Amino acid sequence: MAISRHEAVPRAAEREPTASPVAARQGARWRAARVTSWTLVPLALLASLAGLLVEDLYTGPASVEEMLRGYDLVTLTLAAPALALSMLWAGQGAVRAHLVWVGVLAYFVYTYALYVFGTPFNDAFLMHTAVFGVSVFALVLAVSALDVVGVAERLAGRTPRRLISGILGLLAVGLGGMWIYYSAHNAVTADLPPGSALVEPEIIVHLGIVLDLALLVPAYVLAAVLLWRGAGWGYVMSALVLVSGTLHQISYMVALLFQAAADVPGAVAFDPFEPVIALLFALATALLLRGAGRTGRRAVTRRRAGTAMR
Repeated sequence: MAISRHEAVPRAAEREPTASPVAARQGARWRAARVTSWTLVPLALLASLAGLLVEDLYTGPASVEEMLRGYDLVTLTLAAPALALSMLWAGQGAVRAHLVWVGVLAYFVYTYALYVFGTPFNDAFLMHTAVFGVSVFALVLAVSALDVVGVAERLAGRTPRRLISGILGLLAVGLGGMWIYYSAHNAVTADLPPGSALVEPEIIVHLGIVLDLALLVPAYVLAAVLLWRGAGWGYVMSALVLVSGTLHQISYMVALLFQAAADVPGAVAFDPFEPVIALLFALATALLLRGAGRTGRRAVTRRRAGTAMR
Protein backbone atom coordinates (compact mmCIF):
# COMPACT_ATOMS: atom_id res chain seq x y z
CA MET A 1 0.00 0.00 0.00
CA ALA A 2 1.33 3.38 -0.99
CA ILE A 3 2.15 5.88 1.73
CA SER A 4 0.69 9.28 1.23
CA ARG A 5 2.87 12.35 1.10
CA HIS A 6 1.39 13.66 4.33
CA GLU A 7 2.16 10.42 6.17
CA ALA A 8 5.81 10.27 5.02
CA VAL A 9 6.85 13.61 6.45
CA PRO A 10 6.12 12.78 10.12
CA ARG A 11 7.80 9.38 9.80
CA ALA A 12 10.94 10.96 8.37
CA ALA A 13 10.90 13.59 11.07
CA GLU A 14 10.68 10.89 13.73
CA ARG A 15 13.95 9.44 12.50
CA GLU A 16 15.83 12.74 12.91
CA PRO A 17 17.90 12.85 16.14
CA THR A 18 17.04 15.59 18.55
CA ALA A 19 19.55 17.35 20.79
CA SER A 20 19.46 16.35 24.44
CA PRO A 21 18.54 18.99 27.03
CA VAL A 22 22.09 18.84 28.42
CA ALA A 23 23.64 19.45 25.00
CA ALA A 24 21.19 22.27 24.33
CA ARG A 25 22.08 23.97 27.62
CA GLN A 26 25.79 23.59 26.94
CA GLY A 27 25.37 25.04 23.46
CA ALA A 28 23.49 28.00 24.88
CA ARG A 29 26.29 28.61 27.38
CA TRP A 30 28.90 28.55 24.62
CA ARG A 31 26.91 31.02 22.56
CA ALA A 32 26.65 33.33 25.57
CA ALA A 33 30.36 32.89 26.31
CA ARG A 34 31.29 33.70 22.70
CA VAL A 35 29.12 36.82 22.57
CA THR A 36 30.47 38.07 25.90
CA SER A 37 34.09 37.29 25.01
CA TRP A 38 33.83 38.93 21.59
CA THR A 39 32.43 42.00 23.33
CA LEU A 40 35.53 42.01 25.53
CA VAL A 41 38.00 42.11 22.62
CA PRO A 42 37.22 45.62 21.25
CA LEU A 43 36.74 46.97 24.78
CA ALA A 44 40.19 45.75 25.82
CA LEU A 45 41.81 47.01 22.62
CA LEU A 46 40.24 50.44 23.02
CA ALA A 47 41.20 50.70 26.70
CA SER A 48 44.80 49.66 26.05
CA LEU A 49 45.16 52.02 23.10
CA ALA A 50 43.87 54.87 25.24
CA GLY A 51 46.39 54.05 27.96
CA LEU A 52 49.28 54.03 25.49
CA LEU A 53 48.31 57.03 23.38
CA VAL A 54 46.47 59.47 25.64
CA GLU A 55 48.92 61.55 27.64
CA ASP A 56 48.35 61.68 31.41
CA LEU A 57 45.36 59.37 31.17
CA TYR A 58 46.30 57.68 34.43
CA THR A 59 46.18 59.77 37.57
CA GLY A 60 48.27 59.07 40.65
CA PRO A 61 51.97 58.17 40.96
CA ALA A 62 54.14 57.92 37.85
CA SER A 63 55.12 54.39 38.88
CA VAL A 64 51.50 53.21 38.58
CA GLU A 65 51.05 55.03 35.25
CA GLU A 66 54.08 53.29 33.74
CA MET A 67 53.10 49.92 35.21
CA LEU A 68 49.62 50.14 33.67
CA ARG A 69 51.03 51.31 30.35
CA GLY A 70 53.19 48.21 30.33
CA TYR A 71 50.10 46.10 30.96
CA ASP A 72 48.31 47.99 28.17
CA LEU A 73 51.03 47.02 25.70
CA VAL A 74 50.70 43.34 26.58
CA THR A 75 46.91 43.53 26.30
CA LEU A 76 47.11 45.23 22.92
CA THR A 77 49.75 42.99 21.35
CA LEU A 78 49.23 39.65 23.07
CA ALA A 79 46.24 39.13 25.38
CA ALA A 80 43.43 40.54 23.20
CA PRO A 81 44.75 38.88 19.99
CA ALA A 82 45.19 35.59 21.87
CA LEU A 83 41.59 35.77 23.06
CA ALA A 84 40.27 36.42 19.56
CA LEU A 85 42.40 33.69 17.95
CA SER A 86 41.55 31.11 20.60
CA MET A 87 37.82 31.74 20.09
CA LEU A 88 38.18 31.34 16.33
CA TRP A 89 40.17 28.15 16.79
CA ALA A 90 37.76 26.86 19.42
CA GLY A 91 34.99 27.13 16.83
CA GLN A 92 36.69 24.19 15.07
CA GLY A 93 36.47 22.07 18.21
CA ALA A 94 40.09 22.36 19.35
CA VAL A 95 40.44 21.51 23.06
CA ARG A 96 43.68 23.47 23.34
CA ALA A 97 41.93 26.61 22.09
CA HIS A 98 39.20 26.29 24.71
CA LEU A 99 41.82 26.02 27.45
CA VAL A 100 43.68 29.08 26.17
CA TRP A 101 40.38 30.93 25.95
CA VAL A 102 39.51 30.49 29.64
CA GLY A 103 43.11 31.21 30.66
CA VAL A 104 43.19 34.54 28.83
CA LEU A 105 39.85 35.50 30.38
CA ALA A 106 41.30 34.77 33.84
CA TYR A 107 44.22 37.07 32.98
CA PHE A 108 41.81 39.89 32.16
CA VAL A 109 39.91 39.43 35.44
CA TYR A 110 43.05 39.64 37.58
CA THR A 111 44.75 42.42 35.62
CA TYR A 112 41.77 44.71 35.39
CA ALA A 113 41.03 44.22 39.09
CA LEU A 114 44.25 46.21 39.55
CA TYR A 115 42.97 48.92 37.20
CA VAL A 116 39.59 49.37 38.87
CA PHE A 117 40.45 48.77 42.53
CA GLY A 118 44.03 50.04 42.72
CA THR A 119 43.88 53.39 40.93
CA PRO A 120 42.04 56.70 41.43
CA PHE A 121 39.34 57.93 39.06
CA ASN A 122 40.60 58.70 35.55
CA ASP A 123 39.15 59.32 32.10
CA ALA A 124 39.29 55.59 31.28
CA PHE A 125 37.42 54.53 34.42
CA LEU A 126 34.26 53.43 32.60
CA MET A 127 36.23 51.47 29.98
CA HIS A 128 38.28 49.69 32.65
CA THR A 129 35.16 48.89 34.65
CA ALA A 130 33.50 47.52 31.52
CA VAL A 131 36.51 45.32 30.69
CA PHE A 132 36.63 43.99 34.24
CA GLY A 133 32.90 43.26 34.43
CA VAL A 134 32.63 41.67 30.99
CA SER A 135 35.70 39.51 31.62
CA VAL A 136 34.23 38.19 34.88
CA PHE A 137 30.96 37.14 33.22
CA ALA A 138 32.76 35.76 30.16
CA LEU A 139 35.00 33.62 32.35
CA VAL A 140 32.06 32.21 34.33
CA LEU A 141 30.15 31.40 31.14
CA ALA A 142 33.14 29.86 29.34
CA VAL A 143 34.14 27.64 32.28
CA SER A 144 30.55 26.52 32.89
CA ALA A 145 30.22 25.57 29.21
CA LEU A 146 33.34 23.41 29.12
CA ASP A 147 32.89 19.68 28.72
CA VAL A 148 35.12 18.85 31.68
CA VAL A 149 34.78 15.08 31.22
CA GLY A 150 35.63 15.40 27.53
CA VAL A 151 38.68 17.53 28.29
CA ALA A 152 39.93 14.96 30.80
CA GLU A 153 39.39 12.10 28.37
CA ARG A 154 41.43 13.84 25.70
CA LEU A 155 44.29 14.82 28.00
CA ALA A 156 44.47 11.70 30.17
CA GLY A 157 47.54 9.63 29.38
CA ARG A 158 49.00 12.39 27.20
CA THR A 159 49.84 14.95 29.86
CA PRO A 160 52.65 14.69 32.47
CA ARG A 161 50.20 15.33 35.30
CA ARG A 162 52.60 14.79 38.19
CA LEU A 163 55.24 17.12 36.76
CA ILE A 164 52.75 19.93 36.12
CA SER A 165 51.21 19.38 39.57
CA GLY A 166 54.64 19.64 41.16
CA ILE A 167 55.33 22.93 39.38
CA LEU A 168 51.96 24.32 40.47
CA GLY A 169 52.64 23.25 44.05
CA LEU A 170 56.05 24.91 43.97
CA LEU A 171 54.53 28.14 42.64
CA ALA A 172 51.84 28.06 45.34
CA VAL A 173 54.35 27.52 48.14
CA GLY A 174 56.66 30.25 46.82
CA LEU A 175 54.00 32.89 46.28
CA GLY A 176 51.89 32.05 49.32
CA GLY A 177 54.85 31.61 51.64
CA MET A 178 56.34 34.96 50.63
CA TRP A 179 53.15 36.94 51.20
CA ILE A 180 52.25 35.13 54.43
CA TYR A 181 55.72 35.84 55.81
CA TYR A 182 55.62 39.54 54.94
CA SER A 183 52.05 39.91 56.22
CA ALA A 184 52.94 38.25 59.54
CA HIS A 185 56.06 40.40 59.75
CA ASN A 186 53.88 43.49 59.24
CA ALA A 187 51.57 42.38 62.06
CA VAL A 188 54.55 42.16 64.44
CA THR A 189 56.71 45.09 63.34
CA ALA A 190 54.28 47.32 61.37
CA ASP A 191 56.81 47.31 58.50
CA LEU A 192 55.04 47.42 55.14
CA PRO A 193 55.52 44.41 52.84
CA PRO A 194 58.03 45.27 50.13
CA GLY A 195 55.92 44.04 47.23
CA SER A 196 57.58 42.98 43.98
CA ALA A 197 60.48 44.53 42.10
CA LEU A 198 57.99 46.97 40.57
CA VAL A 199 57.77 50.37 42.22
CA GLU A 200 54.26 50.31 43.69
CA PRO A 201 52.33 52.43 46.19
CA GLU A 202 50.93 50.79 49.31
CA ILE A 203 47.45 50.39 47.83
CA ILE A 204 48.76 48.35 44.88
CA VAL A 205 50.93 46.18 47.14
CA HIS A 206 47.97 45.58 49.46
CA LEU A 207 45.61 44.73 46.59
CA GLY A 208 48.15 42.45 44.92
CA ILE A 209 48.69 40.47 48.13
CA VAL A 210 44.93 40.13 48.66
CA LEU A 211 44.35 38.88 45.12
CA ASP A 212 47.27 36.46 45.32
CA LEU A 213 46.41 34.98 48.72
CA ALA A 214 42.65 34.92 48.19
CA LEU A 215 42.56 33.78 44.55
CA LEU A 216 45.84 32.70 42.97
CA VAL A 217 47.43 30.61 45.71
CA PRO A 218 44.24 28.60 46.44
CA ALA A 219 43.72 28.15 42.69
CA TYR A 220 47.30 26.83 42.28
CA VAL A 221 46.82 24.41 45.17
CA LEU A 222 43.42 23.22 43.96
CA ALA A 223 44.68 22.75 40.40
CA ALA A 224 47.75 20.85 41.62
CA VAL A 225 45.76 18.48 43.83
CA LEU A 226 43.03 17.80 41.29
CA LEU A 227 45.49 17.31 38.43
CA TRP A 228 47.64 14.98 40.53
CA ARG A 229 44.55 12.84 41.12
CA GLY A 230 43.59 12.95 37.44
CA ALA A 231 40.27 14.74 38.03
CA GLY A 232 38.71 16.50 35.07
CA TRP A 233 38.61 19.86 36.81
CA GLY A 234 42.34 19.53 37.44
CA TYR A 235 43.06 19.94 33.72
CA VAL A 236 40.70 22.93 33.43
CA MET A 237 41.99 24.66 36.57
CA SER A 238 45.59 24.07 35.53
CA ALA A 239 45.00 25.62 32.12
CA LEU A 240 43.24 28.58 33.70
CA VAL A 241 46.05 29.43 36.14
CA LEU A 242 48.96 28.54 33.86
CA VAL A 243 47.85 30.45 30.76
CA SER A 244 46.86 33.48 32.82
CA GLY A 245 50.02 33.18 34.91
CA THR A 246 52.24 33.14 31.84
CA LEU A 247 50.60 36.34 30.63
CA HIS A 248 51.04 37.84 34.10
CA GLN A 249 54.76 37.14 33.99
CA ILE A 250 55.08 38.79 30.58
CA SER A 251 53.13 41.83 31.82
CA TYR A 252 55.34 42.05 34.89
CA MET A 253 58.53 42.05 32.84
CA VAL A 254 57.19 44.64 30.40
CA ALA A 255 56.03 46.87 33.27
CA LEU A 256 59.54 46.75 34.76
CA LEU A 257 60.93 47.99 31.45
CA PHE A 258 58.35 50.79 31.24
CA GLN A 259 59.19 52.03 34.73
CA ALA A 260 62.92 51.88 34.10
CA ALA A 261 62.61 53.67 30.73
CA ALA A 262 60.57 56.45 32.38
CA ASP A 263 63.25 56.90 35.09
CA VAL A 264 60.82 56.17 37.91
CA PRO A 265 62.84 56.54 41.15
CA GLY A 266 63.85 53.12 42.42
CA ALA A 267 62.81 51.31 39.22
CA VAL A 268 64.82 48.38 37.90
CA ALA A 269 64.60 46.83 34.47
CA PHE A 270 65.24 43.27 35.65
CA ASP A 271 64.08 41.06 38.50
CA PRO A 272 66.69 38.33 39.20
CA PHE A 273 64.01 35.88 40.37
CA GLU A 274 61.83 36.35 37.29
CA PRO A 275 63.66 34.05 34.84
CA VAL A 276 63.07 31.03 37.11
CA ILE A 277 59.40 31.89 37.74
CA ALA A 278 58.70 32.65 34.09
CA LEU A 279 60.42 29.42 33.02
CA LEU A 280 58.27 27.35 35.39
CA PHE A 281 55.07 28.92 34.07
CA ALA A 282 56.14 28.57 30.43
CA LEU A 283 57.23 24.94 30.87
CA ALA A 284 54.06 23.82 32.64
CA THR A 285 51.84 25.68 30.15
CA ALA A 286 53.65 24.19 27.17
CA LEU A 287 53.38 20.65 28.59
CA LEU A 288 49.66 21.00 29.26
CA LEU A 289 48.75 22.58 25.92
CA ARG A 290 50.99 20.18 24.00
CA GLY A 291 49.09 17.25 25.46
CA ALA A 292 45.76 18.89 24.63
CA GLY A 293 46.72 19.48 21.02
CA ARG A 294 48.15 16.05 20.45
CA THR A 295 45.19 14.25 21.98
CA GLY A 296 42.72 16.46 20.16
CA ARG A 297 44.21 15.54 16.78
CA ARG A 298 44.00 11.84 17.53
CA ALA A 299 40.43 12.18 18.73
CA VAL A 300 39.51 13.97 15.52
CA THR A 301 41.16 11.16 13.52
CA ARG A 302 39.19 8.56 15.44
CA ARG A 303 35.92 10.40 14.90
CA ARG A 304 36.61 10.68 11.17
CA ALA A 305 37.46 6.97 10.99
CA GLY A 306 34.25 6.11 12.82
CA THR A 307 32.26 8.27 10.45
CA ALA A 308 33.86 6.60 7.44
CA MET A 309 33.04 3.10 8.76
CA ARG A 310 29.41 4.09 9.28
